[in-house]
Amino acid sequence: MPFHKWDVLPDEVISPHYSTATGGTVTGSIIEVGRYRMAGGTGADPHKHPNEQIIYVLQGRLRARVGGEERVVGAGEVIHVPPDVVHEIRALEDSMFLSSKNLVDGKGSKGWSAAAPVRRSAPSRG
Repeated sequence: MPFHKWDVLPDEVISPHYSTATGGTVTGSIIEVGRYRMAGGTGADPHKHPNEQIIYVLQGRLRARVGGEERVVGAGEVIHVPPDVVHEIRALEDSMFLSSKNLVDGKGSKGWSAAAPVRRSAPSRG
C-alpha cells in the first residue's frame, strides 16, 4: 500500500526489550520510517543494531548519547546513529519523533529487539 496515515497505523511498543517508544511504522523493502512517542522520564536503554538510523525530533526534548557524545536535542533537530554504535535516548518531557532505518537482513526496529541491548560492564575494582 503506497499511502498511510500515522493516526491509523497500529500503536505498538517498538522494541520492548530496551525501549518505551510507541507508535506506528511504515516498512518498505529496504527502509522503514516510524513516528514514535516517549513519555517524559522514559527512553531507550543503551543498545546497538546493524542498521543506520536517523531520528528527527518533532516535539519535546531528548537527551541522546551516540557513542561517546551526549547532547540534548529538541524539535527540528536530528540525531544520526551509525551502524553498530551504542546509543541511548531519554525523553526529558513527553516527546514525538520520526525514526528512519535501513533494513538489514530484512529487519528494522522490531527485528533486533532481543539482541540489541548492551549491558553496561561493572566498574573494575583494583
